[in-house]
Amino acid sequence: MTEDLTATLEALGERARAASRVLATASTEAKDDALLASADLLVERAGDVLRANESDLARAEAEGASATVVDRLRLTPARIEGMASGLRQVAGLPDPVGEVLDGWVRPNGLRIRRVRVPLGVVAIIYENRPNVTSDAAALCLKSGNAALLRGSSGAIDSNTAIAAVLREGCAKAGLPEDAVLLVEDTSRQAAVAFMRLRGHIDCLIPRGGPSLIQSILEHATVPYVIDGDGNCHVYVDAAADLDMAVAIVHNAKTQRPSVCNAAESLVVHEAVAGAFLPRVAEALAGVELVGDERARAIVPSMGAATEDDFATEFLDLKLSVAVVPDLDAAIEHVNRYSSGHSEAIVTGDLAAATRFTREVDAAAVLVNASTRWVDGEQFGFGAEIGISTQKLHARGPMALRELTTAKYVVEGEGQVRT
Repeated sequence: MTEDLTATLEALGERARAASRVLATASTEAKDDALLASADLLVERAGDVLRANESDLARAEAEGASATVVDRLRLTPARIEGMASGLRQVAGLPDPVGEVLDGWVRPNGLRIRRVRVPLGVVAIIYENRPNVTSDAAALCLKSGNAALLRGSSGAIDSNTAIAAVLREGCAKAGLPEDAVLLVEDTSRQAAVAFMRLRGHIDCLIPRGGPSLIQSILEHATVPYVIDGDGNCHVYVDAAADLDMAVAIVHNAKTQRPSVCNAAESLVVHEAVAGAFLPRVAEALAGVELVGDERARAIVPSMGAATEDDFATEFLDLKLSVAVVPDLDAAIEHVNRYSSGHSEAIVTGDLAAATRFTREVDAAAVLVNASTRWVDGEQFGFGAEIGISTQKLHARGPMALRELTTAKYVVEGEGQVRT
């Protein structure tokens, strides 16, 4: 780790810290103006952003990147419109800063309030998802935080173009351009140094695969919230509507297989497996199915699933399949292999649904709905900065409130403690 690299990153951290102090007291109007200006600029400059993205795509394809990686990296006019829409939605959300969470008066007359305040400098380290640049910056800005962003080398041109738009939007609203800062050094050494900016970063949020998460666990010295992987399951119960189940499984697996809330494993009650599995296998044409012995006895074309298959987030058109004798076994299977992201049950039995939602340990549990709904925008948060699979301090889609903390305000009239 060179001294020059550390000094460069610390300087960025100091700039982010200075911007965060301004943002902490910025008005809701100013923050919303910045977001709306950024949204308009993003649409106006879509051609510039797409040209930058084409450079990233060409480099990725020349390096032999997988279809999944290319899909995560690719921007289109529709995706840019979606990014702009996300900025506008965040602008329309209530400002969490200053919200009084609770309050009380002590017998000695002290008045105590717990008030929501920004975290300060929120750092996000992420892989080939340029839309994260705008989503993360929007949520940080609205919640009064400076966004210190470190994307991947594969998306550097796209990220640079998007960050420039966001910085200009902040300036138009009279807020510091440094409300959004992008680390341009995409080396591994810079990533490690970034994770160690203690005193400059208040919260680090990684968005990426297992190797990034492992690097955070190994190297980070700043507080972090893990945006974990999504080994998501759909369990088809004995009391399931099978037409509904086919539609849910198809959507959860194929609508966008490269994202963390896509289904990776199908669990089926033995009472309906014989009728359901051939139907869903036909609906999932083009998806590689690997299953346990009982599943393969019903669909012989299915490959054999290994223990690793059941524990893997494929992020591709591949799905593991298990047949279980009862709800107890389904819950045990899900809890054993789940990454704690999102788990779904398809059933018409209220008691089964209640047990599943109560006993499955995940950030989100769904009844008769696709796992693809577990998303900050779909939950009404405008956007998300990630989906936390840990339990402190945030769990599930992280949006505005998850980017704040609380401050106690105590008011008295001269009380002293004896």
